[in-house]
Amino acid sequence: MEIRVEQGDITQQDSDLIIVNLFEGVTSPGGATGAVDAALDGAISQVIADGGCRGKANEMMLIHTLGKLPAPRVLVAGMGKQEEFDVDKVRALAANAARYARRQRCERVATITHGAGIAGLDSHDCAQAIAEGTLMGLYTFNRHKTPNDDDVEVQELIVTEYDAARIDALERGVARGTVLGEAANFARDLANEPGNVVTPTELAARAQTMAGAAGLECEVFDRPWMEEQSMGSLLSVANGSAQPPKFIVLRYKGGGSSHLALVGKGITFDTGGISIKPAAGMQEMKGDMSGGAAVIAAMRAIATLKPEIDVTAVVPATENMPGGRATKPGDVVTAMNGKSIEVINTDAEGRLILADGLSYVQSAIDGGPTAMVDVATLTGAISIALGDVAMGAMTNDAQLYGRLRAAASAAGEKVWELPMFEEYKEQIKSDVADMKNVGGRNAGSITAAFFLKEFVDDVPWVHIDMAGVDFYEKVKGVSVKGASGIPVRTLVHLAFMLANEPLAG
Repeated sequence: MEIRVEQGDITQQDSDLIIVNLFEGVTSPGGATGAVDAALDGAISQVIADGGCRGKANEMMLIHTLGKLPAPRVLVAGMGKQEEFDVDKVRALAANAARYARRQRCERVATITHGAGIAGLDSHDCAQAIAEGTLMGLYTFNRHKTPNDDDVEVQELIVTEYDAARIDALERGVARGTVLGEAANFARDLANEPGNVVTPTELAARAQTMAGAAGLECEVFDRPWMEEQSMGSLLSVANGSAQPPKFIVLRYKGGGSSHLALVGKGITFDTGGISIKPAAGMQEMKGDMSGGAAVIAAMRAIATLKPEIDVTAVVPATENMPGGRATKPGDVVTAMNGKSIEVINTDAEGRLILADGLSYVQSAIDGGPTAMVDVATLTGAISIALGDVAMGAMTNDAQLYGRLRAAASAAGEKVWELPMFEEYKEQIKSDVADMKNVGGRNAGSITAAFFLKEFVDDVPWVHIDMAGVDFYEKVKGVSVKGASGIPVRTLVHLAFMLANEPLAG
């Protein structure tokens, strides 16, 4: 769809629907909502007085204009309490309103800039949030379904602003928000595809196609190269699958003094291997490459928005299958950095492929990265700890985590730090190797992070465990059913923060 900014009067927009807003408790609307109310001879005020519209968050009220405006319908979107309203709520409002417009079979929609009026929020940030919310809120994954001729999609959103002095900021905000929203949806597309479609080979092909369009450098390596690199940890996972593993490397050269390394888990389907998972719900394991998808999609946005920083991303990609050559519990494998691993549970495979990904990216960057983030659907334990609300993060550097937390806040994605007390490391000690790949039920997410830390040198590093937020069953705000697209926007914001160029107005 197209999102654009237009200077003018919202009451004069000739679209299928115009969207205005209302704070909770307001009885006499002002600003653009007041102008629409006046043009409708007080219809909005009358509905408020009758109790039909209270302005509560997520409340939607539709009014037919009956020829009094060029647009046949007006949607009044509730903003909730003014003191609680922020940019993240702008995203949610835009997403909810866009879905409402689709249900009303509207193709051309005009909206005012939610939050930039009486709420006093920055115009650029509000426009960016509107673009993100609209694109992410309207996302559907139906490419494997027979098209329904009755379906109508929103084709155009016109952000309408009366004040000409705000137009430039709004246009910049919409442009950035469009890039971020489309990147999140690109990650969703990858993670929603079934495992027989997005194999390691296909994931690599889509990364290459994206890189070619975005102007990124891309290399894809095969098994013989992995063997030359002594990636025994990654190959131990790949051994059970008939699908060949791939090692994807993406490079963005933006200059500056910082070099960010991103490592994403790319398990395109996870049966658990010999330590096989229960059948119930296993179909969701097509999304076990959501971390890799997020890293690839973030590179797409970074290449478009061009922060002054170098970024290298790697995605080790394979299936985890219980084939005749599969790694067995009790086997010992050796990672690229020479450390040996006793494989206690083959379903703890994500950390095995990340071990070689982390080792490689540090050795492949001249002078090493200045910061490193890995992203993975790593443990079920993180869902027990944080539910489906926040990503878990573990780190060896408080300053880098602080920037990541700020980046997540700017993106409207939540993250929470778990401790890295040295005592937890005891749980991954092995009697027969340098370490084992699981540390038991207690503190499972933290012991997984300690395993990864064995493959991190002295680089500032954050591990993101996104297993609780990768898929959603319900529609709410920018979240839709299926893959979430988290933490694409957080990673992009982090790149800009490390380049000292915050993605704000």
